[in-house]
Amino acid sequence: MSVKTVLAERPQTTVSPYEQIAKLAKAMAHPARVQIVETLLRRQTCIGCDIVEEIGLAASTTSEHLRILKQAGLIIGKVERPRVCYSLDRAAIQPLLDFLHIIKAGRAPVFAE
Repeated sequence: MSVKTVLAERPQTTVSPYEQIAKLAKAMAHPARVQIVETLLRRQTCIGCDIVEEIGLAASTTSEHLRILKQAGLIIGKVERPRVCYSLDRAAIQPLLDFLHIIKAGRAPVFAE
């Protein structure tokens, strides 16, 4: 049995709020990914090759950054042959925003697990 098969058969575990916030923060922890998010905010929807031109990195590098943002749930990629159009999932960032507001207010976070 392959590793992929074993992983696919694992029961889905609930992600803790700590893991969710860390995943979002990690996805945003690169200047190119911040620039991609900013580009998508301005354009509402964007085709991948436009993002490559906008941020000035190689297509393969940009693709990897898009993959990380998509894996974190921050962006949605919709295939419109022959291209992929990307857009932000604004609701996905909410856990990180809530946590940052808690920090700003100087309160201790309370996560029910």
